[in-house]
Amino acid sequence: MTLLADLRKTYARGSLAKSAVNSDPILQFKSWMKEALSAELPEPNAMTLATVDTEGKPSARIVLIKGVDARGFIFYTNYESRKGHDLQANGHAALLFHWIELERQVRIEGRVEKLPDAESDAYYASRPLDSRIGAWASEQSREVSSRLVLVGRAAKFAAKFGINPPRPPHWGGYVVIPELMEFWQGRASRLHDRITYTREPDGTWRIARLAP
Repeated sequence: MTLLADLRKTYARGSLAKSAVNSDPILQFKSWMKEALSAELPEPNAMTLATVDTEGKPSARIVLIKGVDARGFIFYTNYESRKGHDLQANGHAALLFHWIELERQVRIEGRVEKLPDAESDAYYASRPLDSRIGAWASEQSREVSSRLVLVGRAAKFAAKFGINPPRPPHWGGYVVIPELMEFWQGRASRLHDRITYTREPDGTWRIARLAP
């Protein structure tokens, strides 16, 4: 039987030089995301979202990025979920993309803001009908006695709203505004390339290499 301690992988697909990265980390991320999409990776838009509650206890889960622009990284969720309560109490979060086939990671740390209602409305309206009804049916992160309860709630809201459900007031978008970003490229002998961007008080970015 293979022991976990014996599992090892040699990284040799690429390299990352400080002199080669874009001066803007958002543009650098978009470049890497484009490569991940071109490589047809499974769910390259999946990211780990880590939050912290009022007692300083962290929790993490996989969510899907739904946009990236000059502001930062956008996702949508139930405001009354565990992550929603965490973000209400502590408006900072961390994101992690792991594209193992490319031997790459991207880490993001920053503050989090709710998106304007109009922006959440527009995205909600673009979702498949079942997903829009699901946002009403699921009391996310709360205990539920059975799946039949969820199915029943979905049927109830489908009957109530038909094909044009409004966006639930408890559901919408957030943007993670980066204060630190790190681009990690696996290298041989565990001498990985780590290039970080740290936002300075004047809004510019300081680029540095970290030891692996």
